Amino acid sequence: MSTTLTSKWLSLLLASFILAVPLTACGSTQAADGGSQATATTSPAATASASPTSSATGAGAASPSAIPAQTASAEPTASPSPSPTTVASNPQTVVLGTPTALRMADFKHGWAGGAGWIARTDDGGKTWRTQFKQKYEVQQIFALNEQKAWATLDTGDAKSVKLVKTTDGGKTWSEAGQAPGHDFVHFVSDKEAFSGQWTTTDGGKTWKALQVPEGQVGEVYFHDRNNGWAVTQAAGKKFSFLRTKDGGKSWQSVYSKAWEEPLNGAVIRSAGQNDAWIELIGGSGMSQTSYSLFHTADGGKSWQPVVANSTAGAGPAPGFKTDDKSVPSNAGSKPGTLYVVDTKTAFLGGQCPACDNGNTLGYTTDGGKTWVNDKPQLPGYGKQLIAAADAKHVWWILTDADNPSVMYTSTDSGAHWTKAHSFAKPNSGAAK
Repeated sequence: MSTTLTSKWLSLLLASFILAVPLTACGSTQAADGGSQATATTSPAATASASPTSSATGAGAASPSAIPAQTASAEPTASPSPSPTTVASNPQTVVLGTPTALRMADFKHGWAGGAGWIARTDDGGKTWRTQFKQKYEVQQIFALNEQKAWATLDTGDAKSVKLVKTTDGGKTWSEAGQAPGHDFVHFVSDKEAFSGQWTTTDGGKTWKALQVPEGQVGEVYFHDRNNGWAVTQAAGKKFSFLRTKDGGKSWQSVYSKAWEEPLNGAVIRSAGQNDAWIELIGGSGMSQTSYSLFHTADGGKSWQPVVANSTAGAGPAPGFKTDDKSVPSNAGSKPGTLYVVDTKTAFLGGQCPACDNGNTLGYTTDGGKTWVNDKPQLPGYGKQLIAAADAKHVWWILTDADNPSVMYTSTDSGAHWTKAHSFAKPNSGAAK
């Protein structure tokens, strides 16, 4: 009886051991087929590409370019070869030439462009990642938000510029069409944009000319498909501000002022359908240029003179006498860049070609009722590039033909500046 029990006991133990082997193998197979994240044999690259649901970009995560930062910094040798237009690179190693365009999505994120390149920063300009390479100079960058942006490329054609776009934060760029002329381009949606007297409703593929008034000076500016602004001059005796509320079909004069000298240009920006900031460019002489800035927030019913810069070499500011001190002046002997943030806030650079540190910045935060000239004076004799997220947070790139361009940032409207990035010295062989 003892022998029989022992035999049965041994048989049960053997059967249990045999059954245990296939059960363990079956458990491993289920874990692999089910995509378990617990397995440690999957490489980092495979994990990133096989888990698109972990990204907030959804379908975009399926593309290798959806994670360029991880690929470039973790395994640079394993990165796929970049396409002719989209480039993945380590931001610490990118050396960029002189910038010609700047746009921010917010204080941390934005784009700059130059001769042959577009780059993005995600840390307020400290580091830049080249995203797009081509053979033309970037004339302008415009962004609707952190993901959607457009750039115009100067191909040498006086009648048009090439338009490129991104819808994924710059991971990929594609051609969007040709924009007529070289006027300021701004999009109001994915499909609708305006450039001077031209508008597109298909994202830039085709453009339609809108009617403009006779005697126009400078660029016409359409805030939207109905509301637009223009400056005209009649025989050198007066200038007028005109408004349309029907897309250019009709124009009404909303402000006129006597002015004996010819206007040499006008810059118009708008932050609302009843809002307009109009900068008038007067005469030039002795490296000086006279100019003035006006603002309306009620559709042209009333106008606020914001600044009036008269100079000894260029004469009186448009609309004012040389000795008129009733309107504030902006620092510098010629205008820099105008950047409008909203209906209350605008920044205007000043430049002094005869000064050692010839770049200054002025601003208003109350629609032009008061004007503040920041005290800092910074070096550079080239084009100013300004971008502002709000009344406090500003980016400022100062360029130079002989020295490296520098990007500065401010969190107090330009009262103090922090040097964020130095670009390559011109003709130094920097990436283009």
